Amino acid sequence: MLTARGHGTRVTLVHALRHADGLRAVSAKTAGETVALLEYLLAVCYASTRCPTTRDEWLGWVRDGTPLTGAADWLDGRPDEHWDLFHPTEPLGQNALLAPYLDEHGAGPAQLVIEHAGDYNQFFDHHHLEHPTPLPADAAFRAMLTQHAYGPGGRARMPGKETLGPTLTNLAAGRLSTRIRVVALGTTLGDTLRLNLVPTAEDPGRFNRTWTVAPEPRRGFLTKPSGRRVDGPADLNTVLGRSILLRPTVTEDGTPAVDRVLMAAGELLEPLAHHRTQDAVYDGEGAGSADAKPLRPSATKALWREAHALYAAVADRTHGPDLYDRLALLRGRRLSLWAVGLIAKQTTVITWVSDTFPFVPGRERDMRYAAERGSLIADHVAAWLFKAAYVAWTVTYPNPKPGDKDRQIARFDARPEHWAHTAEPFHTLLDETTAAGTEERVDAALVAYAAELADCARRFLGNRLDSLPANSRGMRARAQAVRCLESGLTGRTAPDELKEDRE
Repeated sequence: MLTARGHGTRVTLVHALRHADGLRAVSAKTAGETVALLEYLLAVCYASTRCPTTRDEWLGWVRDGTPLTGAADWLDGRPDEHWDLFHPTEPLGQNALLAPYLDEHGAGPAQLVIEHAGDYNQFFDHHHLEHPTPLPADAAFRAMLTQHAYGPGGRARMPGKETLGPTLTNLAAGRLSTRIRVVALGTTLGDTLRLNLVPTAEDPGRFNRTWTVAPEPRRGFLTKPSGRRVDGPADLNTVLGRSILLRPTVTEDGTPAVDRVLMAAGELLEPLAHHRTQDAVYDGEGAGSADAKPLRPSATKALWREAHALYAAVADRTHGPDLYDRLALLRGRRLSLWAVGLIAKQTTVITWVSDTFPFVPGRERDMRYAAERGSLIADHVAAWLFKAAYVAWTVTYPNPKPGDKDRQIARFDARPEHWAHTAEPFHTLLDETTAAGTEERVDAALVAYAAELADCARRFLGNRLDSLPANSRGMRARAQAVRCLESGLTGRTAPDELKEDRE
């Protein structure tokens, strides 16, 4: 956790809830781990039933800063063995049925950490998964929560037919692994938790403390079952998306740790109703339809380029009462919306992506307009940078080989520099929009943003063209490419903000 002074400190879950307003935020190694911990703390709040039941009550909780001590008391009052990570028959968050197979089929603790294990084929002989260095128990707990929420699909490394069943090896994608998760950030941990608590009068449902304890039997592994229905918010936030078992050990200095891990298929869920995914952002023409799909993280498109979809969710609120409906009630406050996603190529995890966007209730339409126009301008500049690169290529390589085309065009293509640079001015545009009091100031911020992107595009293209030879063909390629970009930045089809800067 981060203290109020910004120092990192380790605390128990009970302490985190009891002193939530004295802590600034969860401080984890990755964005996904942070989300997983926040969701677990929210699950404790739901399970304790010490949480708001109506929208008006939620608003009072947020405005009054209602302490979360009731949830801390509930957690503190549970038997200690319920929260034992290494309990012999009811290990926290794990499946004790895997115990007979752990020693033979388990791997080193790296398998538990999403960023380390990859798709288990990082090295042909899996040697990296057998690395014997133990993982501290607290780190193993956080990694386990992250696996339950974000684990990518694929195949487990253990044989299924000779153990619990053939479908044991079929790893389903975690409930958050294929969409953007949005968290409203407050000034303290307590503020963040209250902002993201979904007010509900329904039963919280099961708290998935361990695989072998549940109101009804969990899935088996002889055949692929149909998904089960989530029975409440506590259930949703603690779904055991993996069957996991950890083997305990102790380090030389006496610290509890894990030295071996076995991981296999976990629970399967029915498609979630909208009220179970109230933070979801929808993009595209079907954003307001019942069959719209949540926004997914992209390996080729940064999150800031999707900010307009986030602000559209706040401005339109077309899916009924949800997180954004409630946040819009908090007039007079400035919040941050934190978007997190996991990018994976098939079963191989590539990276976590996250970004933070400002939000001022009452200004959501201006924010949406600025984000949409900002993305449009950036896309337009990028398109003409590519056209300019193509022009330079046609002059420089009059008789190219087909196989060389992409590489040769890439020599003059300044889009990578453009996209890397544009994130900062785009966020500046959003900050200025939240502070603007009139439409004129928003328009002025957009014109300044467009001017910066255009000036930088000219410079980026010029740097790319510097590799041209100083002969007639090189000079012609440079002149035509520069002229092409200029016509795109100021021509008839250019966004008005780009043309306005040149008038």
